[in-house]
Amino acid sequence: MALEVRELIIRATVVQEGIGTGITNPSPGTNNDISNEEELITTCVEKILEILKSKDGR
Repeated sequence: MALEVRELIIRATVVQEGIGTGITNPSPGTNNDISNEEELITTCVEKILEILKSKDGR
C-alpha cells in the first residue's frame, strides 16, 4: 500500500549572533563575510525567481 504525503511543514529558527549573547564582531575588517552572505542570498533568490517564472510559462 502506497503512502502519499500531501503536506510538508518546514520550521526554522533564525538567531542573529551578537545580539543578547555578549558576542561582538571581532574586527571591522570581517564585514566582508556579511557582504558575501548577502551576495549569496541575492543570487539564490534570483535563481528561485527565475525557476518560478519558467514554471509559470509552461
